[in-house]
Amino acid sequence: GVGKTTLIQKVTQALKSSGIPIDGFYTEEVREGGRRTGFDVVTLSGKRGPLSRVSSDSSTSRREYRVGQYVVDLVSFEQLVLPMLRNVNHGSGAEKQICVIDEIGKMELFSQAFIQAVRQTLTGSGTVVLGTIPIPKGKPLDLVEEIRSRKDVKVFNVS
Repeated sequence: GVGKTTLIQKVTQALKSSGIPIDGFYTEEVREGGRRTGFDVVTLSGKRGPLSRVSSDSSTSRREYRVGQYVVDLVSFEQLVLPMLRNVNHGSGAEKQICVIDEIGKMELFSQAFIQAVRQTLTGSGTVVLGTIPIPKGKPLDLVEEIRSRKDVKVFNVS
């Protein structure tokens, strides 16, 4: 709630209007009647799908991925994000491109395929990643701490 996604959106607009090749996704709050009911994934190419929704009940009938009151829709998330990341990773390599990943957080990290794709994107030489990670509170998230400690990563705290 400090404005990370808003900042990402403004930077993305500026880069796009400069003609810089950019792809990726951001997460956006979904609100109903003034209260947050979940998050959507929005790709820079304009596709949108659910990332998570408030759970209507506390019973877990099938395998559910939960963060607090939210149930994560892993299938929807992976269908939107993985093809885009694979596309970025298999680019021509002729010109540097920018990949927006907002965010690499608890919900997204339920996906093993996403974790692999992020690692691949970070090691790809032709790609600059503009991403958001949460500040550590509670149990550290392995991939987040791995990213934070990389020599080729610059972390800015947004407040």
